[in-house]
Amino acid sequence: MSIRLGYGTNGLTDLRLDDALGVLADLGYDGVGLTLDHMHLDPLGPGLAGRVARVADRLGTLGLGVTVETGARYVLDPRRKHGPSLLDPVPEARAARTALLVTAVRVAADLGAHAVHCFSGVRPASVGEDAAWERLGASLEPVLDAAAAARIPLAVEPEPGHLLESLADFHRLRARLGDHPLLGLTLDIGHCQCLEPLSPADCVSAAGPWLRHVQIEDMRRGVHEHLPFGDGEIDFPPVLAALDATGYQGLTVVELPRHSHAGPELARRSMEFLRARLGETEQTRSGGHGPATAERARSHPDHPGPASSASTPLSPAPSA
Repeated sequence: MSIRLGYGTNGLTDLRLDDALGVLADLGYDGVGLTLDHMHLDPLGPGLAGRVARVADRLGTLGLGVTVETGARYVLDPRRKHGPSLLDPVPEARAARTALLVTAVRVAADLGAHAVHCFSGVRPASVGEDAAWERLGASLEPVLDAAAAARIPLAVEPEPGHLLESLADFHRLRARLGDHPLLGLTLDIGHCQCLEPLSPADCVSAAGPWLRHVQIEDMRRGVHEHLPFGDGEIDFPPVLAALDATGYQGLTVVELPRHSHAGPELARRSMEFLRARLGETEQTRSGGHGPATAERARSHPDHPGPASSASTPLSPAPSA
């Protein structure tokens, strides 16, 4: 299979970036989802160009690919998680988020990254829905201009609870921006299990033409909580088979941002899990019979199977 596995640095924040990259290379990962933040590669700190050059050298030495992620919780405001957003009521605040994404595009170009990830943010209570969509499009236009100049795709992530939270919402944005050729999709497999009407495997197939970045972890229906593999409800071999069938060439990045305290161990366990499921997928494709179904049934006797309704309410579990 052609799937290339990565691990997100937002799940390794207790390690220095050089150490984190070394751990991932030793474990056999193909790349890294690199979150721009004060722990690793601060996009607002002094000497950014030199620091980016050193990271690029390190990635090249280790043979790691990279996607730039922009989900750091407090990189712009020490008091507001993910604030300000692209939807902020204050124009200068929205501009600060846009400027951060433009910087991320330039960093990505210097790193030779596959894409730059971003998300819309939560709609403020004071902002109507139509106005919020107008603001989102306007806030992203300078970022897309930078992406076009750098030839780096911008990969927007549907995020539960945000203005843009579903695949349908992504297509709404795509239509608003005239199907911009550099506007792509970050698909989080757990989010598909959490709230999409389609199964995760069917979400992958439906999203295939627009995939520019993929995040993966386990999750339960209606609960936005990123879980280690095996702790949720997702049946992964069909997901991996669907992803392979799309021809997607970027990274599939494990995202466990609330598990940094056990980051190296979870990176090891995640690699072992995904390698095993990739092996089962190959065995099934060649006519063999893998143990995945029976194993998951034993591990999760109450697993209800793929969800068929988008109306399941989200539990108030904390998001990333």
